[in-house]
Amino acid sequence: MYQAQESRYENMPYRKVGHSGLKLPVLSLGLWHNFGDVDAIANQKALLFKAFDSGITHFDLANNYGPPAGSAEKNFGRILKEELASYRDEMIISSKAGYYMWPGPYGEWGSKKSLVASCDQSLKRMGLDYVDIFYHHRPDPNTPLEETAQALDLLVKQGKALYVGISNYSAAETRKMTAILKEQKTPFIIHQQRYSLLERAPEEELYEVLAQEQIGAITFSPLAQGLLTDRYLNGIPQDSRAASQNSPFLSAERVEETLALVKQLNDLAQNRGQSLAEMAIAWILQQEVVSSVLIGASKVSQLDANLKALENLDFTAEEKAVIDQLTLR
Repeated sequence: MYQAQESRYENMPYRKVGHSGLKLPVLSLGLWHNFGDVDAIANQKALLFKAFDSGITHFDLANNYGPPAGSAEKNFGRILKEELASYRDEMIISSKAGYYMWPGPYGEWGSKKSLVASCDQSLKRMGLDYVDIFYHHRPDPNTPLEETAQALDLLVKQGKALYVGISNYSAAETRKMTAILKEQKTPFIIHQQRYSLLERAPEEELYEVLAQEQIGAITFSPLAQGLLTDRYLNGIPQDSRAASQNSPFLSAERVEETLALVKQLNDLAQNRGQSLAEMAIAWILQQEVVSSVLIGASKVSQLDANLKALENLDFTAEEKAVIDQLTLR
């Protein structure tokens, strides 16, 4: 039976999430990949144990994570029950709904029917009475924001979620949803969005809205699907995501068009005494509105490498200026 390290809270910083009293570790573990039925359960356990031993208390899921869809929640629930149940009150567990999950008109998007059913299914797969945060995963162009907001509020009132969030919403959509949820007095505290040195769009409008409304940000894909690592500095490995013709996330063309920029960023990271990945994660945490960065890992050594970013979170004004010059284009 797993026993957590007594020193697990010694080195991880925690930040408040928006206007709430909730704190998240500055690094959270995302289970988007590597926790499906296609992945070895022993490796899943090793990743979860290492994360928790390192002070990562937040584990982020969604109903469609796998593959197959639903299996990440099922596997996480199994490990939680067998090994981590005694630590449940030390954990923040989040899930989401909004992407395709089952056939018919109720298996995706943002209707009250879909969100309530999705949450119920997620809780059953994980063996939980409630999740700490439940997100609407993407805006629904065919459902009024008011209905989606009512569904999120209902889940809180039913005791199925402590807090709610949204993901992939634009600045304008976020402002509208904030107003509705504020009127309902729903504990809306967090927004999840893609953000990295190579994708700085949220800074322009979204983060301004989040700061004004006192909503925390949690970011995903901090390493731009591997571009912001040393993996592609000397070409495209045959076993890499970019070499696959079927990857929807990264292509050989994308690697080639960003290679010169990535090499310049790598030089700056080396001068800071960091790897490129460490610097990329540390840089995101310079944003005051960011409560946490979601990291992913397929093996414990990758998790260790990401944790090293915490050893140097400070940037000089000159370093920030160089990064802005390179990436704000």
